[in-house]
Amino acid sequence: MSRVPAHTGEAPGEDPSEPSGAEPEPAVEAEPEARAGGGTGAEPAPGDVASRDTSSRMSRVGPRLRELRQAQGLTLVQVAGAAGVTKGFLSLAERGKASVSVPTLLRICDAVGTSIAALFDYPDQDVVRSGIGAPLEMGGIGIEEFLLTPADETHVQVMRTVLSPGGGSGGAYALEAETVFAYMVRGSLELTVDGAVRHLGAGDSTTFSARLEHGWTNPGEIEAEVLWSIAPALPRHVTKLRPNR
Repeated sequence: MSRVPAHTGEAPGEDPSEPSGAEPEPAVEAEPEARAGGGTGAEPAPGDVASRDTSSRMSRVGPRLRELRQAQGLTLVQVAGAAGVTKGFLSLAERGKASVSVPTLLRICDAVGTSIAALFDYPDQDVVRSGIGAPLEMGGIGIEEFLLTPADETHVQVMRTVLSPGGGSGGAYALEAETVFAYMVRGSLELTVDGAVRHLGAGDSTTFSARLEHGWTNPGEIEAEVLWSIAPALPRHVTKLRPNR
């Protein structure tokens, strides 16, 4: 699903978009995980990694986050500190060279003043054909996701997630919605909602409050597929921030 952005000719790790005189971004080969704390009290998410694996990378969302950060007049250091990740990891994520857990991506979005849904691609067909949808990058590790509902549908949002064995959200998170309905198409899913574990097999379904902390993973040895229905649809908004200098 993800594509690595083409080489731009920049030195590895440099961020020419930073204000003049800003500290250049150090070259980073791999960032093992998000930094604990970072001023937010967030724990490191196990799914936040930079690797050669192209699954679950942020080839679309990463550059959009970078554009938003620049438009807000924010530095890598400011956003990384607010999101609880290292500066190097954030730079990799913005370049589509890192896999980011759902909770970490949501914190980065909050730090740049955007909702995650404002970064989505949306399908524009009247009929979304089988196996097709708008590629979705909402964080997570070892997954492919597709958005099946159009941008003008505000009552419900439907996503299709395909998980490799061991793939999942990379941590627990809550959403700006009321209800989540999950239907297992195939395989198995271990879903944790407010600390309680729910095991789903093919044909099973479950419903829970979107505002409860929840996370999910594929515990099986084969690929799994789940349909998520979120009601109402996640809001799309960008808030103009006044960064501290």
